[in-house]
Amino acid sequence: MSQLDRSTREQRRARRKPVNFAAVVTDAITEQPFGQLGNLSATGMLLISPAAPNSEAIYQLRLPLPGSDGAQPQYIEAGVQEQWHEHAASAGKVWAGYRIIAIGEDDARRLEAWLATPT
Repeated sequence: MSQLDRSTREQRRARRKPVNFAAVVTDAITEQPFGQLGNLSATGMLLISPAAPNSEAIYQLRLPLPGSDGAQPQYIEAGVQEQWHEHAASAGKVWAGYRIIAIGEDDARRLEAWLATPT
């Protein structure tokens, strides 16, 4: 097994948490909606988007996480790289998996804290 294959398998072992709130992800550079968050882990995410991303492209995304006790959402930013995508059963929708390749320390702590909360 190659190092890349092993690395990809290890990343997929990260606990994925389904998103049970409306989470519109925004392109941090263009400020345009990028997709709807499906699930999230410390190493990646699943997005449902209206258009297919470029294969292996790198994006800077802003994601909402619920605030504590119903407070306003907290936003985190992460650099991500597209890993795969496929057309969804719904017309005009694409499922896409992204690997987190860059995230600031404060945003990583916010993400870990949210992942630790009960579903």
